[in-house]
Amino acid sequence: MIRYIKFKGLLQNDGWTIPAIVGVDEAGKIVSIDDSDDNIQIDEFVDGFALPGFQNAHSHAFQYAMAGLAEKHATGKEADDFWSWREAMYSLALSITPDELESIATMLYAEMLRHGYTHVAEFHYIHHDKFGQQYSNLSEMGERLVKAAKNVGIGITLIPIFYQMGGFGKPPAEGQRRFISKDIDAYMNLFEASKASCKHYELANVAYGLHSMRGVDPKTMLEFNKQLTGKYPVHIHIAEQLKEIEDSLDYLDARPVEWLLDNMTVTRDFHLVHATHLTDDECDGIAKSGACVVLCPSTEGNLGDGIFPLKRFQDFGGKWSIGTDSHVGLNPFEELRILDYGQRLTSHKRNTFTSSTEGNSGHYAIGQVTLNGRKAMNNFEEDYFKVGESFDALIMDADPPLIHLNNEDNLLNAMIYSSDASMHYGTMVGGKWKVKHGKHINHEHILLDFYAVIRSLENR
Repeated sequence: MIRYIKFKGLLQNDGWTIPAIVGVDEAGKIVSIDDSDDNIQIDEFVDGFALPGFQNAHSHAFQYAMAGLAEKHATGKEADDFWSWREAMYSLALSITPDELESIATMLYAEMLRHGYTHVAEFHYIHHDKFGQQYSNLSEMGERLVKAAKNVGIGITLIPIFYQMGGFGKPPAEGQRRFISKDIDAYMNLFEASKASCKHYELANVAYGLHSMRGVDPKTMLEFNKQLTGKYPVHIHIAEQLKEIEDSLDYLDARPVEWLLDNMTVTRDFHLVHATHLTDDECDGIAKSGACVVLCPSTEGNLGDGIFPLKRFQDFGGKWSIGTDSHVGLNPFEELRILDYGQRLTSHKRNTFTSSTEGNSGHYAIGQVTLNGRKAMNNFEEDYFKVGESFDALIMDADPPLIHLNNEDNLLNAMIYSSDASMHYGTMVGGKWKVKHGKHINHEHILLDFYAVIRSLENR
């Protein structure tokens, strides 16, 4: 049976289809896209505009439990930074049970859907129990993340993270005991277990993950490089903090990105998270390799990381996506605004989201985060919406004045630069409503479970 849903408009790669009638089959796949309802029996009219579902290319789900809790700073002392924040994060990571992780992730993923994300790349490194011992199911914690995604209906790419060292040339610290895979064989066993966990949910898949240059021994990195076949994406934190650059120079006699480009087979399969501090040669090298950079503006701002050299990266054809990382922010439009405005403030120019062929900021940004975000999930589909593909969409309400009154040429920019989450009509995955009018369809049950967990953690 085919359902026909009529929208005020639907965003395609070359612009808006207005109006838009989307036929969706029982499996949630698109069977037709039309701009006229002649001879079509409409099953549902939605007073809104459909955008391709956002791809959240970097998430640490458990950190949602500490969002907003790291903003108290001792007075009269040196300023707080990433490294002191990390100790608070470790404390949380050491305390969470599998049940608690599932509840936290379920709430988080429901909120991601509410904000318009339809797929998340979960950069997952809490693998073991509180004592650092393996679970009987190596992927026990990862499987809980897959269950959380299934609970709410969001797509998930589970990225089990290879975390081996406590820093450049340093053994793991006690606070990292839940994260550690001692060698490449241990990691590959974890990866295979994670693949098995993803078989429990049709919208789940896997990718490789290296925590960072400081988190995996360089000899092991080279060994890992030999295992790469191009079958899976590869995600890695890199060059996020200035201290990381300094430590890398001391230990490797090279900067993190410099070493990676010189020693690894960096291709379009690589997704370099943050990559904040780059030389011009590194910036150009990433762009030329075809690798994507995953930018997390709200978290990078919150942690004081720095500002990515976006303009130069784009000038060399660099590709980028967005993620919410520690989840202090969850609105994809907000991530784009923070990213864009940071570039404007440092360059004193306004044309930061543009290329040689695209001068419309909103259309350029959506193209980057949609297509490159999909690549982070091992999805290389280049059409926003296409017959045969799942209908995954954020629906923007057509009624708010700045949306209702705008012409087609300015419509997307009004949404990106002048909207908030109250203007979201809802989110669909596989042609089915997951969020409507500001609430997930299972909102009450999800919320009660989350409340119970947060109270048990006693961190608020």
